[in-house]
Amino acid sequence: MSDSEKMNTEKKGLVSVIKYEGDNDTFIWKHPIEDFNYGSQLIVHESQEAIFFKDGQALDTFGPGRYTLETQSLPILNNVYKLATGSVSPFHAEVYFINKTVQMAIKWGTPDKVRFIDPLTGTPLDLGASGEMNLQVDNSRKLLVQLVGTMKGIAWGDREGFTKSIQESFRPLISNAVKTNLPTVIKSEAIDILEIDENLGLISDNLKEKIKPGFEEYGLTIPQFYVTSVVLPENDPNFKRIRELHTITLHTRILQAEATVKTAQAQSEAQYRTAQEQSKAAIEAAHREAELQKQLTETEVARREAERKIIAAQADAEAAKMAGMAEAEVMRAKGYNEKDVLNAEVQKAYAEGIGNMGPEVSNGGGSSIVGDMMGLGVGMAAANAIMPQIGNMMQGMNTQQQANNSSTSTAAPSDSWDCACGQKGVVGNFCNNCGSKRPVTLTGDSWDCSCGLKGIVGNFCNNCGKKRGE
Repeated sequence: MSDSEKMNTEKKGLVSVIKYEGDNDTFIWKHPIEDFNYGSQLIVHESQEAIFFKDGQALDTFGPGRYTLETQSLPILNNVYKLATGSVSPFHAEVYFINKTVQMAIKWGTPDKVRFIDPLTGTPLDLGASGEMNLQVDNSRKLLVQLVGTMKGIAWGDREGFTKSIQESFRPLISNAVKTNLPTVIKSEAIDILEIDENLGLISDNLKEKIKPGFEEYGLTIPQFYVTSVVLPENDPNFKRIRELHTITLHTRILQAEATVKTAQAQSEAQYRTAQEQSKAAIEAAHREAELQKQLTETEVARREAERKIIAAQADAEAAKMAGMAEAEVMRAKGYNEKDVLNAEVQKAYAEGIGNMGPEVSNGGGSSIVGDMMGLGVGMAAANAIMPQIGNMMQGMNTQQQANNSSTSTAAPSDSWDCACGQKGVVGNFCNNCGSKRPVTLTGDSWDCSCGLKGIVGNFCNNCGKKRGE
């Protein structure tokens, strides 16, 4: 476009660049020029949308970016105007810029008091509520069509050049929602009216859910909603009486809490003492058990030691027995026994004794070959004379050894007896196990007693003491 054409465009009220010139507190800003030159530039910033209107109808919507208004970028507008490509003729349209940033800390409040009936006393009270909220455009077309219409724009509060504010539009909705739901929330959540500041977060969340649908019908959303203050009727006599009752109740709760604490402390002390006594008893029982185990251990050790000594003695005896048996086996293998050894030792000893007499004894003190011969003869004669006696002694020893061997391999002697302690084959008048005296055996025929004992030897029954023959 030439400079002269640009000047003519400006004179006719046409613009070649369309952009947002409002501030950040504005939700919707309407561009003041409604006649645009085909081919103009449209600039839409971040967090904005631009919508063209024609005869109250929303046409094309543009997001962030730079656009040239021509056939390819305005399909709906082109259908309305039937513009040819390259045309410089103007067209009439309304352009609205929508600010989609979150509007922070928008204040709200109830114009009238909220009537509340205290559930504890049934007393009516008048409450006031106020706060802040964050607001954002969620659906630009819905907001334009249902709320803005042909106005110059809209903001939260009253703005110069704007025909209506959102605050004025939604004040009845907010007031009605707060009046209807604030008492309900306090009752349903069992909130003490004097502790209401501690529950503002809970109240805010409940009121947000009640108010949010009304804004969404117009393309707006509420990211956050805050109740920052609930005004209580401090000068109301009814409220003062409730505060006094609350103070009394609070004191009662404190006394009950103190009593509960004291009771818990007493119970804890009793439990501690009981646990302490139980612990002492358990420790004492453990000591007794340990001492008992120690005694049992010592007894077991002593018993094992005694068994070890008995086993060692038995082993020594068995070893000695086996050694003697082995020696006897060796002697039998060599063809002699203890008798032969003893005969040889006696003969040797006797011969040495006779030989030691010398020639003086055998020859009257002389020294000659004849004397020696005589001494030798005397020794031999003496040996021959004693040999029968030695033979008899050896025979007796052999007989005793055979008797001992037979006693180990056969039954006990016929004159042995069995003791009551369990010792069998006792030889002698006293038991070698318990020392009991050998019972006197009465001669005569045996008899049976009427008490059931049979084979009794003697005149009296060993079981019942009844005399023989009774």
